[in-house]
Amino acid sequence: MAKGQMEKGQMEKASMIRKLAVLGALIVVTPAFASEGRDLCPDRPGLGTPACTVEPGKPVFELGLGDWTRESDGPQRTDTILAGEALVRVGLTSSLEAQLGWTAIGHVRERDAGLGTVDKRTRSGDVTLALRQNLRNPDGSGFSIAAMPYATLPTGGNGVGAGDWGAGFLVPVGIEAGPVSIGLTPHIDAAVDGDGKGRHLAYGSVVGLGFSLSEAVSVSTEVSVTRDRDPAGHSSEWLAGVSAGWQPDGDSQWDMGVNIGLNRDSPDLQLYAGYVRRF
Repeated sequence: MAKGQMEKGQMEKASMIRKLAVLGALIVVTPAFASEGRDLCPDRPGLGTPACTVEPGKPVFELGLGDWTRESDGPQRTDTILAGEALVRVGLTSSLEAQLGWTAIGHVRERDAGLGTVDKRTRSGDVTLALRQNLRNPDGSGFSIAAMPYATLPTGGNGVGAGDWGAGFLVPVGIEAGPVSIGLTPHIDAAVDGDGKGRHLAYGSVVGLGFSLSEAVSVSTEVSVTRDRDPAGHSSEWLAGVSAGWQPDGDSQWDMGVNIGLNRDSPDLQLYAGYVRRF
């Protein structure tokens, strides 16, 4: 009888130890899962804008390492090179982020083959301020939508900056379905006039299709159309773009892309590359 009671006590003791071990494991593991944040969701690369927002306490820094655009109009050709296109994104709430953007260096080279003239300018760019309020799924999963007002301040030099302040409103929309995603970015803008004095109406949208080739590599293809009502002449810009991003870890990304003009009102070609880091 005593032996049976002893064995029963040992079994109960062993059972209690197992339960405590399981409880201890849950205590250790649960905070680890709780501290896991959202997947990195950068603005770069591409023509469109994502609907996701940055978490509070985890700012994101995005940098355009190099950007070259060629635009031809008869005998005239303009080459624009940008470097240091910086964007800082800071989460204010779980669904609201603030953005500050600035281009450090811009170099414009204008050549007129008919006249045999070449004009060069190197300046800094304008400052952009924006807020993005996500209205559904701030991590960008499933169906996500946001509202994003922005304004540009004329801090840039002549030929690189717009010359006056501008503003606009975007409604980024994203749909994720496994490895495939669809993006839509309609926008309306108070765009700066071509002469740098005053503003006019511009509007349009970007439609994109993205694919996750692996956990680290993604590619996307997009089409952008913008109707611009500049007083000097109305135009419709059509662009097609292909871009790719590589995330070596959960907090960084390297990217590159190319945009091609589809009509006479659009730049001929744009090549760019950049880097993103979450802190």
